[in-house]
Amino acid sequence: MTLCTPARTTNRPRSQRPHSPPKGPHRFRIAGADLSASVAVFLIALPLSLGIALATGAPLQSGLVAAAVGGLVAGRFGGAPLQVSGPAAGLTVVTAELIQRYGWRTTCAITVLAGLAQLALSALRVARSALAVSPAIVHGMLGGIGVTIALAQLHIVLGGTPQSSAVDNALGLPAQLAHAHPAALAISALTVAVLLAWPRLPGRAGRLVRKVPAALVAVAGATAVATFAGLAVPRVDLPSWSSHALPGLPEGPVLGIAAGVLTITLVTSVQSLLSAVAVDKLVAARAAAGADHGRSVPRAGLDRELAGQGAANVVSGALGGLPVAGVAVRSVANVAAGATSRASTMLHGLWIVLAALLLVPVLDLIPLPALAALVMVVGIQMVSITHIRTVTRHREVVVYAVTLAGVALVGILEGVALGIAVAIAVALHRLARTRITREEREGRQFLHVRGQLTFLAVPRLSRALHQLPQGSDVVVELDGSFMDHAAYETLSDWTAGHLAHGGTVETTGPSGVRIAEPAPVTASASHPCCRPWTPWHNHQCGEKPTETTETAGTTGTSGATGTTGTTGTSEPGRTTGLHLASGIGKFQRNTAPLVRDELARLAREGQRPSQLFLTCADSRLVTSMITSSGPGDLFTVRNVGNLVPLPGEESGDDSVAAAIEYAVEVLRVTSITVCGHSGCGAMQALLAGSPDDPPTPLRRWLRHGRPSLERMASRRHAWARISGRLPADAVEQLCLTNVVQQLEHLRAYESVARRLAEGTLTLHGVYFHVGEAQAYLLSGTDEVHGYDDVFTRVLPTDHTDHLEAPGRLEAPGHLEAPGRLAAARAS
Repeated sequence: MTLCTPARTTNRPRSQRPHSPPKGPHRFRIAGADLSASVAVFLIALPLSLGIALATGAPLQSGLVAAAVGGLVAGRFGGAPLQVSGPAAGLTVVTAELIQRYGWRTTCAITVLAGLAQLALSALRVARSALAVSPAIVHGMLGGIGVTIALAQLHIVLGGTPQSSAVDNALGLPAQLAHAHPAALAISALTVAVLLAWPRLPGRAGRLVRKVPAALVAVAGATAVATFAGLAVPRVDLPSWSSHALPGLPEGPVLGIAAGVLTITLVTSVQSLLSAVAVDKLVAARAAAGADHGRSVPRAGLDRELAGQGAANVVSGALGGLPVAGVAVRSVANVAAGATSRASTMLHGLWIVLAALLLVPVLDLIPLPALAALVMVVGIQMVSITHIRTVTRHREVVVYAVTLAGVALVGILEGVALGIAVAIAVALHRLARTRITREEREGRQFLHVRGQLTFLAVPRLSRALHQLPQGSDVVVELDGSFMDHAAYETLSDWTAGHLAHGGTVETTGPSGVRIAEPAPVTASASHPCCRPWTPWHNHQCGEKPTETTETAGTTGTSGATGTTGTTGTSEPGRTTGLHLASGIGKFQRNTAPLVRDELARLAREGQRPSQLFLTCADSRLVTSMITSSGPGDLFTVRNVGNLVPLPGEESGDDSVAAAIEYAVEVLRVTSITVCGHSGCGAMQALLAGSPDDPPTPLRRWLRHGRPSLERMASRRHAWARISGRLPADAVEQLCLTNVVQQLEHLRAYESVARRLAEGTLTLHGVYFHVGEAQAYLLSGTDEVHGYDDVFTRVLPTDHTDHLEAPGRLEAPGHLEAPGRLAAARAS
C-alpha cells in the first residue's frame, strides 16, 4: 500500500480518482502490456476450462462460464490485481463427486452457497488464518487431487470411461489398457508429446515460438490431425446456450449438502489465498529485476481477494458455471507476460465471452481425448517434485504423504483432516524432543542443547548439568527458539550454584554468539518502573532522590526556578546534567558491548537507511521504540510539528529541504514516513494563534502548518479521521490533517516527485496516540496512487502489511542473540 502520486494535487476533489487528470472527464486506459498479457492468458485458459469441465462431468459451457466470471468478477473485485481466477484443476474431484451424487443443478446451488460463505468469511477478516495451514498439508491436498485427476483422465486417454473413485480407476487400468482405443490413444499421445516438448524447443526460433502457450499448440495440433486424418474420436459438443442448465433448489440430505459447501469453500479459499501470496512474490521478483515497466503493483489484500472469489462463485453458480478459484498456472503466465494491472485479468474474461459466443463451430472440432490428455498432464504436475523436496528438507514429508494418500483414497475433507492430525502430532513430537549432548575440548566443558527447552526436558537437562565437574569452565550452547519458565529456572539455579563453587558459565546461541546474562536483581532493578524506556525521574523507583552538587567551579541551573548559581542543586522531580551522564554511563556498561560490533560495521560501510522518518520533536515520541528500529535503519528528521515547508518558500531554515534532498538523492531511501502524534503542542499553538501574535521564531516556523488549518476548514477535502471513530477534538483533527497535508508538501519536491514517478519511492503517514501507545497508519485505496484520509489501527503482530518495517518485531518467549531492539531500548 502506497500513498504516492505522480504529480502534486493539493486541491484534489474527494470523488476524483487519484490517477485521473486534474481536470476533464475520466478515461479508461489499458496499457499495451495488459492487452498482450490478457491474450496470452486467454489462450491458456480456453482449452484448460473445457478440459476441466470435461473432467468433472459438467456441461462444457460451465467451464467457459467460470473462466469468464473469474476474469470479470474476481478480476474486478478481488484484492490481488494480477491473479487470474477461473475453473481450477484442484476442484475437479470434489465437483465431479457432487455432480454424481446430487446432479448438476444442485451442484450449481452449492457453488452459490459456497460463495456466500466466502463473503461471510471475508467480512470477518479471517483470510490470513488460511495461511496458518501447513504448506505440507496444502501441497499434499493438491497432490492427492492431482493423482485422482490423472487416474480418471487416463481412462479417457485410452478411449474408455472413468470410474467414480481413484481406487476404482486404479483397479480398472489393466482392463482398460487391454482394450485401448487406437485413435484416442494416438491423439492423446500427440497432445502429451507437444505439451512436454514445446517448452524445450531450442535456439532462437524456439524462444520465439515458445511465446505461444503449449496448451493451445497441443490442443490445436491434435484437433488439426484428428480433423484432416478423419479419426473417429469423440469431440466437444457445445449445445445451444438457450438450453444451458441453471441452478435449482438444493435437493438431498442437508448434512451432505453442507459438507459439499464446506469442501468447496475450503479448497477455493485456501487455493486462491495461497496463489495470491505466490503472485505477490512473483511481482516483487519482477520489480527487483527491473521488468515491471515502471509501474508498481499493490500487494494483495487477502480479505478483499476472498470477497472477490466469493462474489465470483455466487455469479458463476447462478449462471450455471463451475466453482471459481485463483489459478496459479494462469496467474504465473499473467505476471510473466508483463501485466501491470487488473485490466489484463478482466480482458481475458472478455475474450472468453467472445470465444464462447463466436467460436462455437471451431470449439466443436476439439477431440475430447486431447482435452483429457491436457488435464491429465496438469494433474501429474500437481504432484510437484519441488514441493516434495521442500517438505523433505523441512522434515514434513510424513504430513505430505498422509494428506496425499488420504485425499486420493478417502476424500478431500478426510485427507486434510488426517494431514492436520499428523501435523499436530509432528509438532508436539518436535516440541517435546530435545537432544542434550556433552563434550570436552581444550579443558572446557561444552553442553549442547538442541530443540525446545520445555518442562518436559527439565529432568534430562538437570541430570546433564549436574554431571558437569564442579569448578569447571562450562559453555552451554542453546540451539532452539523457545525456553519456558521451568527450564529457565533450572538453568539459572544451576548457573548460580556452579559460579558459587568457583566455576565459570558462558551461555551461547546456535552460532556461538554469547547471550548476555541478566543484570543482578536489586530492589531498584526489580521495580516495574525501572525500565530502559522510562523517563529519568522514574529511575528512582520510589526512593527519595538525593540532592546532588555540580562539580566545583562550574555553573548549575536550578530546574525549578531557572536561575543560575555556583552550586546548582537539583530539586525533586527535575532532571539535571547528572541524569544525562548517568544514562550515558548505563549505555556504556549495558548496551555498548552488545552493539559495538554492529556500529563498527556501520562505521566501515557507511549508513544505508531504507527510510526517511520525519516526525515531531516532542520528547514523548521515541522513534526507535515505536518502530522497533536500530542503528542504520532510519534517517530521522525532527522538528516542531513534523512540518515540511513547501519548496521555494522563504523559511529562513533549509534544514528540512536539505535532509529530504540528501535522503532521496544521496542515500536513495525507498520510503518516506511522516509521523504525527496526539496532543501536539505545535497544533495547539496553530489553533490558538491569531494574526496579531508577535513574529517570534516559533510563530514564523508554524506558518508552514497553516495549509493544514486551511485543509481542515475546507469543504473540498474529507476530514482525516481514525477508522471506526471521529477525532476526539479539534487538536486531534488537526494532528491527523497535518500528516496528510505534509505528505502533499513532500510531493511538491522535484526529487521526490521524480522518484515517485519512477516507482522507486513510497510515502506513508503515521499517527501515534501517546496516551494509548497505539500507532495508526494512513490507509490507501486499492489504486496505487492515492489515499482516503483514514488512519487504521496497526495490530500487534509479527508481520505487517502496512509499512516496510524498519526493524523487526521480536516475539516474547524466544531465545535470540542481543538484538537491535534491546540495544535501542537499553540506550
